[in-house]
Amino acid sequence: MVFTEKIKNLRANWHLPQRKLAEVLDIDTATYCKIEHGERKASIDQVYSLAKFYRVNSETLLTLWLADKVNEVVSKNENIAYNALLIAAENYK
Repeated sequence: MVFTEKIKNLRANWHLPQRKLAEVLDIDTATYCKIEHGERKASIDQVYSLAKFYRVNSETLLTLWLADKVNEVVSKNENIAYNALLIAAENYK
């Protein structure tokens, strides 16, 4: 999961405990831990809050967050996922 790896790396680079990020998101530490371990999904508002806190481009974190959501959906249909993604990409051109 690319989003969870990114927020883990950001936290490690800032030398922060998980409880500090839980405070930023106004959630308990256990819930933040689950988000960071991919056991629970961050909300879009939480993604914006993390981007603001870390002073990173929100689009960067949102892209990783959305990529994880897409991967979750397509991984359930691996045999047709690639072609479905190609069609989706073509529709965005």
